[in-house]
Amino acid sequence: MIPLYPNLSDISIDFRTALHPLFKGLKEGISEFTFANIYLFRETHNYQISRLGDGLFLITGIDHGSPFFMLPFGLPEKGLMDELFQKFVAMKCVSDSQVPELTGMGYIVTEDRDNFDYLYLREELVRLPGAKLHKKRTLINAFVDNYSYEGKPLTEERTGDALNVLEKWREERGLGDYSAAREGLDMADELQLCGGIYYVNGQPAAYTLGEEIAGGEAFVIHFEKAIGEYKGLYQFVNQSFASILPKKYRTINREQDLGDEGLRQAKMTYRPVGFVKKYRARKG
Repeated sequence: MIPLYPNLSDISIDFRTALHPLFKGLKEGISEFTFANIYLFRETHNYQISRLGDGLFLITGIDHGSPFFMLPFGLPEKGLMDELFQKFVAMKCVSDSQVPELTGMGYIVTEDRDNFDYLYLREELVRLPGAKLHKKRTLINAFVDNYSYEGKPLTEERTGDALNVLEKWREERGLGDYSAAREGLDMADELQLCGGIYYVNGQPAAYTLGEEIAGGEAFVIHFEKAIGEYKGLYQFVNQSFASILPKKYRTINREQDLGDEGLRQAKMTYRPVGFVKKYRARKG
């Protein structure tokens, strides 16, 4: 049972029954706001949760020693909001629809560009049209011409192969989001995550894992891992997975760049159709 505020609880898998339907109903498609994401990154961000009543929940966390809170399902009355801003440095993952409410209450709201989610048209990631995406097509063609490859659904019997990819990825790249990614593979069925796995020359070389978001209109990629020096592999996986997603997903959310300039440049080269904007709010 999720405790009533001001009591807080660590995030438990037992809370999924109550929270998953609420997250599924959110239309704005903020990548943090799925139960799977909150659960898998609970230790990374020190997440805790409290029930506010009236279907509202408070999620708190600490990043780099700075305490924050999030209100994915709506804002409580101003007295409680003032109390939260006394306890926490900022409110994170403020949605577009919450901005006028918060500014109307007298809080300062600013864009959090480093955490904007990148949105791409699924069809464009499949076709890669135009001169600006010519380099992507060239890399994919080089991969297809030079390697023997196979893509398969990431089902339970192939989890071991995906874990092999993840372990080798950690050896090559460092820790990163390894813990969350590993648990995501281990609990994919329980968290209703789905994905694909890719083999090169008969060996597992890449996988991708995500879920439905934005009220069923988009698909968010939570994890995408590839290993080795296979030229064009990431580009191939990106296109291949987009091509097998159901057409009901108009857009693919590839999450944020976290202020990493190299990652920002890479994400921009795929010509996003837009962003899921997020904001931070603080006391005036």
